[in-house]
Amino acid sequence: MKKIIVILILFLFTFSAEAQQDITNQTTTYYFIRHAEKDRGDATNKNPDLIKKGKRRARKWKRYFKNKNLDAIYSTNYKRTLATAFPTSINKKLPVILYNPRNTDFEAFKKQTKGKSVLIVGHSNTTPSFVNAIINQKKYQDIDDTVNYKLFIVTIFNSKITDTVINVN
Repeated sequence: MKKIIVILILFLFTFSAEAQQDITNQTTTYYFIRHAEKDRGDATNKNPDLIKKGKRRARKWKRYFKNKNLDAIYSTNYKRTLATAFPTSINKKLPVILYNPRNTDFEAFKKQTKGKSVLIVGHSNTTPSFVNAIINQKKYQDIDDTVNYKLFIVTIFNSKITDTVINVN
């Protein structure tokens, strides 16, 4: 009788763990941020570095994501976005995957990242438009050029999409 109870408990535990994993695999979480503060000293420079304050903010993002599960990190191919993504990338031991917001197939991106937790680093205009594409709404406007602390969080569970914006200072 004890053997049957032990087997039953093991079966229930295994089934419960598999069910929990199925739920986790169905949940996709996207974290969208704009790059940290950039050097504005040369208005003609289309690819500026981060200033000291921006480097500090990049480290703040690293601390913010320290205890969050991340499966992938995406960034545009600019010094400021890469420098914003790198501290988190190094901390999480994840490569930074480059994307081009002008030619991203958002439906393919959603399929490719389904069930994952993903950080996407972009710009004042590309971040809100990427969020809008993922949530299938024209909800968010461009971010003010002086704002580098907004975090857009989009969660997809089965077909239900929720989104929120928080300030991380």
